[in-house]
Amino acid sequence: MTQGTHSFSVERGLNAWREEIDAPVAAFFSSCVHCGLCAQACPFFVETGDPKYTPIHKLEPMRLLWEQEFTLWGKLKKTVKDRVDTQLGRAPKPLITDEMLEEWEPLLYDSCSMCGRCSMVCPVGNDIHYMIRKAREGMVASGHSPEGLVAASVRAVNTGSPMGLQWKTLDVQIKHVETATGLEVPIDKQGADYLVLLSSMEIINFPEYLEAITKIFDHAGVSWTLSKTCFEATNAGIQIGSKDIAATLVQRVVDAAEQLQVKNVISPECGHAYTAIRWEGPNAIKRAYPFKVYHIIEVLDQLRADGRIKTEGKEMDRLSMHDPCNLARKSGVVQQQRSLMDLVASNFVDLKEHGEFQWCCGAGGGVSSNERAEPLKLAAFKRKKAQIEEVEPERMVTMCATCRTQLEEGLEEFNMDIPVVGLTEIIADHLVEKEVENKKAEES
Repeated sequence: MTQGTHSFSVERGLNAWREEIDAPVAAFFSSCVHCGLCAQACPFFVETGDPKYTPIHKLEPMRLLWEQEFTLWGKLKKTVKDRVDTQLGRAPKPLITDEMLEEWEPLLYDSCSMCGRCSMVCPVGNDIHYMIRKAREGMVASGHSPEGLVAASVRAVNTGSPMGLQWKTLDVQIKHVETATGLEVPIDKQGADYLVLLSSMEIINFPEYLEAITKIFDHAGVSWTLSKTCFEATNAGIQIGSKDIAATLVQRVVDAAEQLQVKNVISPECGHAYTAIRWEGPNAIKRAYPFKVYHIIEVLDQLRADGRIKTEGKEMDRLSMHDPCNLARKSGVVQQQRSLMDLVASNFVDLKEHGEFQWCCGAGGGVSSNERAEPLKLAAFKRKKAQIEEVEPERMVTMCATCRTQLEEGLEEFNMDIPVVGLTEIIADHLVEKEVENKKAEES
């Protein structure tokens, strides 16, 4: 493509943005006061000091299109500019070029985990995360998205998993769990109360999660099942910014749930998977679900509240917790994990900024699947590192496989010998054995 001309891919991207610029986006661009407070909420800016990582700046190409085509002032500026170019005997130059989109791609993908912290501090209420999500739609349409996310999306569509996992891999893990526990992992069980989803990252990195929920659900008498046709919870379409791919992946979950006639679907310890299926999913497929969606932590806390989880003993180490952004900030699940911690921890201390105001680990929003972003991801992790150093825990607890992986990698990178554990596994480790529980019931 020569300088000053549009390519077909750019036009596709601009058309996508025209569709995505809705009333909220227009209102947000109109009301931005350029105060820069969003920068102070972004770990990518805070830890690099580079102004290009200011969250609202990452949306500049889409803002330019909005101004030129959706505002009176922008239309007047374009008219004047085009007349001047014509009078000078040169062809009018497009406002947004392929080179500009290439320049902005790393800002929209490498330096944004879509954690939403910037949206919380905006003094005029602009939802910057919402706009980033829409901006990515145009980047995908124009062919400007990271190779890692493109590959993950292709694998998700073709195999059902962004990491390319197939049922046979999970089946091997299921057999290990059944051998280790002596319990059945139900598969394709019609009419179960819960369809349990897993993430590829859990299956590969944290196989102990499946063993933990198998033990807990047996202990609590929960009716649940896995589905052979759809076990994956993560949605690469939402991460990369493709409504079509997102809808395809959501529909697979819906089809599996409807086929098995389950009442509820459980998202695993993965924050992104939870918001993808619970909040974005119905909009993606344009209809309501015939079932409810819960994060595993919500289910465990309800079981606790109902008296169906009995634990014994407590962790004596000094523990602290990282709240996944999608779970706490976007979904309001904050107290549930702390109520569960009360069951099993005697020395728990919160990070100073936690819950809805938690600092992002830096790996969400597809950043963890984007190899190019690795150095920047570790730079952003310094904010989390500083948080952890303030309270000096002996172990960190979280409830998201992506966060857990980033915490492990980041702590290792900075030579911090602090193990990271999943909350579900801690609960499973402290369950009262059935024989003991039955004996206590008989004695009472």
